[in-house]
Amino acid sequence: MTKPDNSKNRPNARSSAVTAGPNRAAARSYLRAAGMQDADFDKPMIAIVNTWSTVTPCNMHLDRLAKDVRAGVVAAGGYPVDFNTIVVTDGISMGTPGMKASLISREVVADSIELAVEGHQLDGVVCIVGCDKTIPAAAMALARMDIPGLVYYGGTIMPGRIGEKEVSVQEVFEAIGAHGAGALDDEGLKAVESAVCPGAGACGGQFTANTMAMALSMMGISPMGANDVPAVDPAKGAEGERCGRLIVERVFAGDTARKFITRASLKNAAVAVSASGGSTNAVMHLTAIAAEAGVDFGVEDCHQACIEAPVICDLKPGGRFLASHLYAAGGTRLVAQRLAEAGKIVNTPTVSGRSLFAEAAEAEEQPGQQVVTSFEAPVMARGSYAVIYGDVAPEGAVIKLTGHKVDRFEGPAAVFDCEEDAFHAVQDGSVGEGDVIIIRYEGPKGGPGMREMLQVTAALKGRKVENVALLTDGRFSGASYGFVAGHVSPEAAVGGPIALIRDGDPIVIDVTNRRIDVLVDLEARRADFAPNRVRPAQGVFAKYRAAVASASQGAVTIPNPPPAQIPADLAPASHSNAAISEDA
Repeated sequence: MTKPDNSKNRPNARSSAVTAGPNRAAARSYLRAAGMQDADFDKPMIAIVNTWSTVTPCNMHLDRLAKDVRAGVVAAGGYPVDFNTIVVTDGISMGTPGMKASLISREVVADSIELAVEGHQLDGVVCIVGCDKTIPAAAMALARMDIPGLVYYGGTIMPGRIGEKEVSVQEVFEAIGAHGAGALDDEGLKAVESAVCPGAGACGGQFTANTMAMALSMMGISPMGANDVPAVDPAKGAEGERCGRLIVERVFAGDTARKFITRASLKNAAVAVSASGGSTNAVMHLTAIAAEAGVDFGVEDCHQACIEAPVICDLKPGGRFLASHLYAAGGTRLVAQRLAEAGKIVNTPTVSGRSLFAEAAEAEEQPGQQVVTSFEAPVMARGSYAVIYGDVAPEGAVIKLTGHKVDRFEGPAAVFDCEEDAFHAVQDGSVGEGDVIIIRYEGPKGGPGMREMLQVTAALKGRKVENVALLTDGRFSGASYGFVAGHVSPEAAVGGPIALIRDGDPIVIDVTNRRIDVLVDLEARRADFAPNRVRPAQGVFAKYRAAVASASQGAVTIPNPPPAQIPADLAPASHSNAAISEDA
């Protein structure tokens, strides 16, 4: 009688394809040289994928965190193996051509995790992440491979200090604008520059890194509480060890990533982004994670989450506090508890082995804390962003709602075909009060790479230009705030309507009716329209341009991403797209 094959039920079922049997003697010889012994070949092999780098405070401490994760893996009966992948640091590259590499790096990080894990048939993965794009990239890779895995965030930076005032990197970008306006001298700018980043950790507000760290905790693919602990806090070591133990538990239990990355958990994450006043980049990242997992979840689901969840966290960029203050107040658990009590989220499994509601129930609220309010007395009565459409954005755009109370803006267009030209115009006072600044040819294909416009928005704030709007087919940093709308789709490089707008055209942005319109006949211009000759690209930039989907589809590079969701009452009339014309 033939015995049943139970090999697939073993915790090292994948890695045994590399380590088991006489035909794998050569592979074992390599692994022995790297430190494995006879007893180790029966253990699950756990990839510890690290985005450590000495170029940025966001990631410079992650090599130390990996030691704790390895200890947890070993203690739980696994065998850890280490890999590195890249990081592109938004704060350093912002406002430069290097920023074009930022969003592209998300795809490269996801691809490199997949290649390292699949190439060695490893049984589970812990991804240690820091700066913005590494966080969604890790979740995208786990969703794509659907093996046991979790994401461990290196933590927020602590506040800088100027006198008695606590500051973050947001202040230095605004100081650049103040310096350009003559309101801050060289010494003053240097004082801010020298103070805002006091040590290890990612940017301190509810910018993209901390937004996505919270989102992955709410999604259940990060252990609740682990991401909250600041980078330099002594408690970080214990969280790393816990992550190591948990991944081995998930391997033994057979719990793969798509158990946690579901439509329900993605909705929970989107609700938390809204309630925390988080970054608009989360729309693109959550839809990209969904696409990798094969889950029907898109931009309209993100918009609905914002309708359902007013802002209850008083966090920068629009509020008063930083992520370290949220941690002290009660952290993501406290936010989850508020959301659960209000019926804003549903109960889902998490990689801790406990349900989301069970984790939320253990929240410990700091007496007298002012960071997290309630839905009875929210910080802002609406969510943190909205998805809007109209003549200018037939496939959608994402408008930031935190940091202002404006619902409608009308003004003449001031059009720029790159970020640098817009920044210089702001700094020399050529554009300002009453204008609708349009920055185009910065989309996923046009950039290529879809740069963030923090340099421009912060310069406007630093110069105290308040009555202004900004539209772009690029993105905004989580540190941007004001009346700004990004991800305008279709982008200019493929002939989207934003490419047809001219200086002085009257633009109307109407949040209530979810529209961005231009009061001219754009279709009449299309017959004579020739697309701008977009910037040449080579290497990975050319590959990305050829493969990338629209921002409305998460700007993913996987084949056949899901079509963008467009409400029937906001669906555009048909429009023809012009092909990209690239300089030779």
